[in-house]
Amino acid sequence: MSVLMVPENESAQSRFPTLGPQVCDFIEEYLVYGPGVLKGDPYKIDPWLRALLYRIYEVFPQNHPLAGRRRFKLVCLSLKKGSSKTEIQAILAITEAHPEAPVRCDGFDADGEPVGVGVSYPFIPMFAFSQEQSEELGFSVARTIIEESDPEFSRRFDVGMERIFVMDESGRENGKIIPVGNSPAARDGARTTFAAVDETHHLVLPRVKKAVMISRQNLFKRAGIYGSGWQFETTTSFSPGEGSVAEDTANYAAQVAAGTVADPGLFYFHRQADDDMPLDTPEQVKAALLEAAGPTALWSSDIDGLVSHWFEPNVDRAWYRRVWLNQPIAGAGRAFSRAEWDACQESLEPPDKGELIVLGFDGARKRDATALVAVDVERNHIFTLDIWERPEYAEDDWEVPADEVDAMVEMAFETWDVWRMYADPPFWQDKLDQWAGEYGDKKVFSWWTNRPRPMAYALRNFKEAMNTQAYTHDGNTHLGQHVFNSMRQLLTITDDEDRPC
Repeated sequence: MSVLMVPENESAQSRFPTLGPQVCDFIEEYLVYGPGVLKGDPYKIDPWLRALLYRIYEVFPQNHPLAGRRRFKLVCLSLKKGSSKTEIQAILAITEAHPEAPVRCDGFDADGEPVGVGVSYPFIPMFAFSQEQSEELGFSVARTIIEESDPEFSRRFDVGMERIFVMDESGRENGKIIPVGNSPAARDGARTTFAAVDETHHLVLPRVKKAVMISRQNLFKRAGIYGSGWQFETTTSFSPGEGSVAEDTANYAAQVAAGTVADPGLFYFHRQADDDMPLDTPEQVKAALLEAAGPTALWSSDIDGLVSHWFEPNVDRAWYRRVWLNQPIAGAGRAFSRAEWDACQESLEPPDKGELIVLGFDGARKRDATALVAVDVERNHIFTLDIWERPEYAEDDWEVPADEVDAMVEMAFETWDVWRMYADPPFWQDKLDQWAGEYGDKKVFSWWTNRPRPMAYALRNFKEAMNTQAYTHDGNTHLGQHVFNSMRQLLTITDDEDRPC
């Protein structure tokens, strides 16, 4: 077993007082399980989670200058897939929001134990790597738990599809839980009391990492006991080299553990199977799975089924080791290797006017990026014309500037000999029709990317060409990031799936 815990367990003489027992009692008295076979049943805290919550809710003792304040500002749990991390996020978000939950210390009793109280006007963002994921995962689980809980408990919340209001005794809004995707501007200035950041191994884009950092900085805006805000990150192990939030936090924890950086406000827990555990026999694979799971092996996964899965011919073993053994594995689940992509980079000038090119277009309107790239047919060189990405501080009504896209397409057709333009139609069908009318329907083609069979063959050819360096590209950072964000997925393809949906 390989465990990294920062800080390590202290001796009995140096242990900190904790609100953990009160928090655990509150959760088990009032909260229920979210979506799943136990939905609506009273929530039971396993001993392993109880031990972690005791550490997470430690406070400074009476004789300390920060007496009663939370010990940890940043908490991260790195656990294998299937460890109920998202439900833990939701449970703690609800607990941190409830007016009567004992989550902050308001002095000490005669025995020196902290007295727990609720937060005054809690503001709780729940982050994910996209707005849709946040609404569908952690925030949605929190919503379900509240709706399934006892009416006397849930009356303190006004549950909506895009926000959960905390209500005071008179029925007025007195705090909120909100889902947050990738726009930091919308939450800048908020007085965050608790930030839930789920699946941080996915958080690699600069604007998303910026959003998480802004939320962390907002924790310092309150003073006194209510200033003890904190950020709670949960993740499965990261893929090294991606620069994800999970990787950044893990590297930081390793520095703290090594003593090269001092940060008493960090609590980090990571459990995995040892990297050198053999995986050649079913018995060895089962032993590794049990090491990674620890106490959660009793309920978190079908261990025997996962053993069999390891030996299936098409299993992505790098991805398997990352998510089920919680081992940091580079490239796990990625469709393309960053090293192979980087090896194809070459600094070339754009082709001369009138040269033969092919255009590729894909885009969204609001939340995602839109890109127009070209291939110099003579030199088999990919060059980026433009990529429009949602700015970090964009307003909610921001859209891709269609006039700029239109102008860039016009420039390309006027400058070079465009043999074909292949474009993914969703959100841009009207523009595709316009371009086909202007430049010829023999040149502008709709190429639907939601067709598994054509996409599979196209991606296979693209990967083979990358592996053999049969093409070059201009090294555009944004284009490379989107290429590297592509994930592999095993699909069963039927004969009728060649048609666009």
